Amino acid sequence: MDKEISDKILKAVTVQDIEQIRVEILGKKGFITEKMKGLGALSPEERKLEGQKLNLLKTEIEEAISSKKQELELKAINEKLESEKVDITLPIRQRNVGRIHPVSQTMEEMISILGSFGFALAEGPDIEDDFHNFQALNIPESHPARQMQATFFIEGEEGVVLRTHTSPVQVRTMEKGELPIKIIAPGRVYRCDWDMTHTPLFHQIEGLVIDKKTNMGDLKGCLIEFVKKFFEMDEVPVRFRPSFFPFTEPSAEMDIGCSRENGEFKIEANKGWMEVLGCGMVHPNVLKNSGIDPEEYQGFAFGFGIDRFAMLKYGIPDLRDFFEGDIRWIKHYGFLPLDVPNVATGLSLNGGVK
Repeated sequence: MDKEISDKILKAVTVQDIEQIRVEILGKKGFITEKMKGLGALSPEERKLEGQKLNLLKTEIEEAISSKKQELELKAINEKLESEKVDITLPIRQRNVGRIHPVSQTMEEMISILGSFGFALAEGPDIEDDFHNFQALNIPESHPARQMQATFFIEGEEGVVLRTHTSPVQVRTMEKGELPIKIIAPGRVYRCDWDMTHTPLFHQIEGLVIDKKTNMGDLKGCLIEFVKKFFEMDEVPVRFRPSFFPFTEPSAEMDIGCSRENGEFKIEANKGWMEVLGCGMVHPNVLKNSGIDPEEYQGFAFGFGIDRFAMLKYGIPDLRDFFEGDIRWIKHYGFLPLDVPNVATGLSLNGGVK
C-alpha cells in the first residue's frame, strides 16, 4: 500500500474522517476508480498486470479502512457511554461508632491489674439482705456506723436493701469456707448522696485476702503497686491515714496527691489530697460471723470507687456527668471498642482523654 495513503488512514481520528478518506480513494471519483478507468488505454498484457495490482491495492485499502473504522466506532461508543454514565453509588452514611464508658473502661483496667496480682473475680446480688450488708460486717442494727451509709431500703420488704458496698460479696465468699481467699468484687453500689464527687449509684471494687500470715504491710504494698500500675507512673504521691470502719481493725484511708486546674484533676505532690479508698485488717468479728476462726486466720480488705479513679486518671471534673447520658460527653471521654486494657500492652490506649 502507498505510504501516503497508509499514513492518511492511520491519522484519522473520527468515523467521519475515515469515511471521507474512503470516498476520496474508493468512491466514484476516487483515486482507485480513476486508475481503473485508465486501464482501457493499455495493451491487454499491461491491462492484466496493472489490473491485478490495482485490485490488490484496493483490497488492502478496504481492509485498512474497515479496520480503522471499527476502531473509531468502538472508541466513539465508549466515549458516549462514558459521557452518559449514570452514577449508581451513594455517599456513605456517617457511621456512629459507639464508645465505651470511662467507668466500664476503668473497671476493666482495675480487674486486669488486680488479676495480674493473683486476685480472682467474685460477684453477688445488687439487692441484699440486712445480714450480709450490715450485721455480718460488724454493723448491728443499733450501730452508729449505719448512719455513715445513707441506705436505700426496698419498700414492702423487711430488711432488704440496695447494697451500700460490695462487701457482702466478701461475706458470701467467706461463708463457703474455701480457704485461703484472694478475691476482688466489682459492681454497682447505692447510697443516697449527690454532689460533684458522689452519686446515688456508683461503682466499687473491693478486695479481700484471707490466710494465716497476711498483714498490714502486705496491704500497703499491694495498694501502692496497684496505683502505680493504674496511673502508669513510677511514683504516685500517696498517704495512709488512720480511720474507722466497723469491719476492719486497724483501719486506714489512702489519699492520692492531686490538684484541680482548669476543671481537671491532676496527680501531683504538694498540691492537695483526695481520699480514694478505705482499707484495713479484717475485723475478727467479721471472720467469726462468716464462719472463720480468727485465732487461725487473718486478712486484709480494701475498697475503692471506680468512678473516682476514672475522674483522677482521665481528668473528669464532675462525677455527676457520668450518668447524664450526654453523647458529646461520651464521645469526648469514651473509649473505642478495641481499646482492651491489659498490663502487657499498657492501659491508656487510643480512646479517652489522656
